[in-house]
Amino acid sequence: MVFFGNPIRVVVVLKFLCTDLYSKLMFQLGHLQLKSNLFLSPLAGYTNLPFRLVIREVGGVDLCTTDLVNARSLIEQNPKALKLIESNQLDSPLSVQLFGGVKEEMRDASIILQEHGVNSIDVNMGCPVPKVTKTGGGASMMNELPKTQELIRAMVEAVDIPITAKMRLGWDDQNLTAPDLARALEEAGVSAIFVHGRTRAQGFEGVVNLEGIRKVVEGVSSIPVIGNGDITTPEAAKHMIKKTGCHGVSAGRGAFYNPWIFLHTQQYLETGILPPEPSFQERIRVMCRHYDLMVEVFGEDRGSLQFRKVAPWYSKRFGPVKPFNTAVVRISSREDFERVLAEYLDWRTQFTDESGELLPRYQMSPMVASFMLEDEEHQSKQRKAIAVPKGPVEVW
Repeated sequence: MVFFGNPIRVVVVLKFLCTDLYSKLMFQLGHLQLKSNLFLSPLAGYTNLPFRLVIREVGGVDLCTTDLVNARSLIEQNPKALKLIESNQLDSPLSVQLFGGVKEEMRDASIILQEHGVNSIDVNMGCPVPKVTKTGGGASMMNELPKTQELIRAMVEAVDIPITAKMRLGWDDQNLTAPDLARALEEAGVSAIFVHGRTRAQGFEGVVNLEGIRKVVEGVSSIPVIGNGDITTPEAAKHMIKKTGCHGVSAGRGAFYNPWIFLHTQQYLETGILPPEPSFQERIRVMCRHYDLMVEVFGEDRGSLQFRKVAPWYSKRFGPVKPFNTAVVRISSREDFERVLAEYLDWRTQFTDESGELLPRYQMSPMVASFMLEDEEHQSKQRKAIAVPKGPVEVW
């Protein structure tokens, strides 16, 4: 058993259940014990309650994080901000990602979240969107270490639940401040660091810098570092852990593209055996379950409208799919969704054999994380295969 933390504040306990370094780990963040070292990253406009419930039902993940929430909007009880933190008994343990650049607002918002029963709070220090950075939040926090350290210290002292930080490697290649920032935040009392292996300037372009993540791991002495960026397969998760020494991984876009990523990664890390991809029927089942939850949480009208941007993520592994993608982005009701799906299932049969499997020439190539490829052209293709979603920003 390995303890992370000082005698005053034990931050994390990692218990190795197997001798393999990449086996399942149990994390304990403060008083919060987690069953997995795999995490759902926040994804603005997507990691809402319906998706978190889908991910939890599929399995392999424990701590999930909400969309990013504006601290000031939360203090003002903005209805849209309150909707972002909506949860239920099945959505636990839960972390809320908070952003803002004013120490008092972040402190007060933390108190509100603790009163709401949230299990952990993650501070966004990586968002590159100007609407966020110009407020002093997001990636701009990486440029003001003393101010950011004091902000985090105020949050840690105000609540009993764990505070974590999500950052990038730095503002740009000339300002790779993540190791220094991680060390400063460790001194301020954070329970863990989540680091995306790109800079703010890169956005989602370029290859994830595993060496950069490793330097963050080496920069702290008593808290775990969770790696992030292009985690699209179980092999990618294991490769990142092995090459960087990080204590776990988190996935955002990769999870939306593949809701089975956590379950399959957990199985792969524990057994060394790579599970087969989900069947087409399983993909359809989970997609329909996601739609049902969207309607349950948001109502049929709004849920259907929001699902327009969700369905094409599922269909990326359906094989021939153009008619479905064209039609599903126009649905306005359950009747529309069911009709579009039924028409697609009928149309798709021309590309399958008698058992319903895609004919060889229509089958999808396996995904490979960009940072596991040496060829720059193939790296670019893999990055583009996982689109960068555009989430709503009205409450940012």
